[in-house]
Amino acid sequence: MTRAILAVLALALCSCRSGSDQYPPPEQRPSFEGFKLPAGRILNMDDADAPLHFVRDIAPGVAANWRWTNQRPAVRIRVRDVENLKYVIDFTLPQATFKDTGPVTVTFTVNDHVLDRVRYAASGSQHFEKAVPVDWVAVHKDATVGAEVDKTWISKDDGVRLGFILTRIGLTQ
Repeated sequence: MTRAILAVLALALCSCRSGSDQYPPPEQRPSFEGFKLPAGRILNMDDADAPLHFVRDIAPGVAANWRWTNQRPAVRIRVRDVENLKYVIDFTLPQATFKDTGPVTVTFTVNDHVLDRVRYAASGSQHFEKAVPVDWVAVHKDATVGAEVDKTWISKDDGVRLGFILTRIGLTQ
């Protein structure tokens, strides 16, 4: 008799519905297959992690969205793709320093390769953008992206040297 009761209970439990057909399964998350990370990065000077990318000659204090540089500012950018990669920089040659330095030549570099040299005969906001040769950078490696101004402004009061005002710099597609 006990066996019969246990058998009936076992069958009853097997016939119970789990309720899964009453509630649909949760929506599935999208797949990240085929998702492409950016080839590089444009580093804005007001990015919270900007100082982690500085290699040299960029002032630590941020003033709004820009920073003063010295003669050879450079940043480190991780490269994820080398195809159609472009060097990009936005900077300002302020009138306050330009009146003493006069025209300047800025040399733009990637991993110590000279990408271009441009002479600036007037103060003001500047934008430079140019394709980077694929053999200058490597996938999943850091690239050093920099600029060098031929003349810095030197303070007569304390000898501080200033290059230009940097707003953003990096590599993009």
